[in-house]
Amino acid sequence: MAAAVALEPWVQAAPRRRRSAAARRPRRREAEVGGREAEPEADSGVVLRRLREAQGDLLVSDFWSAALETISQCLTKQLGQLEAPVGTLSDALGNLHLTSPDEQDVAPDPNPGEALVRGVCHIKCVCYGIGSFATCVTARTQLAFLLLFLEKCQIPRSHCWVYDPLFSQLEIAVLHSLGVTVLPENEEGKRSICGQPTVFYMPHCGTALYNNLLWSNWSVDALSKMVIIGNSFQGLEERLLTRILQKNYPYVAKILEGLEELELPQTPQYTDTFNDTSVHWFPAQKLEQLSRDVWAFGEEPEYQDCEDLEIIRKMTIDPVADLHSLQCTSPAEVLLG
Repeated sequence: MAAAVALEPWVQAAPRRRRSAAARRPRRREAEVGGREAEPEADSGVVLRRLREAQGDLLVSDFWSAALETISQCLTKQLGQLEAPVGTLSDALGNLHLTSPDEQDVAPDPNPGEALVRGVCHIKCVCYGIGSFATCVTARTQLAFLLLFLEKCQIPRSHCWVYDPLFSQLEIAVLHSLGVTVLPENEEGKRSICGQPTVFYMPHCGTALYNNLLWSNWSVDALSKMVIIGNSFQGLEERLLTRILQKNYPYVAKILEGLEELELPQTPQYTDTFNDTSVHWFPAQKLEQLSRDVWAFGEEPEYQDCEDLEIIRKMTIDPVADLHSLQCTSPAEVLLG
């Protein structure tokens, strides 16, 4: 998967620390070539076994422990501003025993972690754009990360919703067996959190997806309850011309001064899987300092004049044209909602 952004010459947008373009830019074709397996889609047992193996590899990696620490820092701060019982979350993150994939069944406990989650403000999780994890190593690793994250934070899998319009029937069945909820239709990312603290996990999705999500929750109250794990917003600002960012993705452009961002660590083992990925949260104090004009803007995104937009629209797919366009592109690389 890779961020569906139109690469533009760099501009001096703000005095922020910069990294090289190669380090920031999601790697698209390289990840696809190296990540897709030669064999056809297997049965559910094989897919689940491969998923357990991906979890095991993550658990023993330096990347996993460092990434979880980064995410927990943001969650603790975000829940703290909501006057949530942060100590309970900290205990969960620090003390929860993670069994190895060989020690645990793939199917979850009917109510895993319910007692603890009741004290952690009922955090929910929404995942967009994982892609074809049955046949793509990169997608499978990203799904394995999601499952480990849910377990470590003791968020019940029943509190997690996932969607990719190109999931196969086998993958949908596997996800159901894992205990997560597969959304029945393409929301194009336009999902309101309805007042519930929510983590959105959407690595390497297109910029329009983040823009749609922000529009759907465009208020201090809603944004302050959200955490987004996905493409670096700072990286988007650096790569896109200011006029392009403001015209095509106005909600991303307007929120840049109202968020805090921590990048996930980079390790050689997972360079193509989690490059350009950051954790974003929205401090209420920063949001309240934004001008009234920022919050008065509320037009629904349309992208009619947006070039190189990668998005699978709801009910607008031409199967023949879509198949041709995706021959060299992983399903999870496309902007999904």
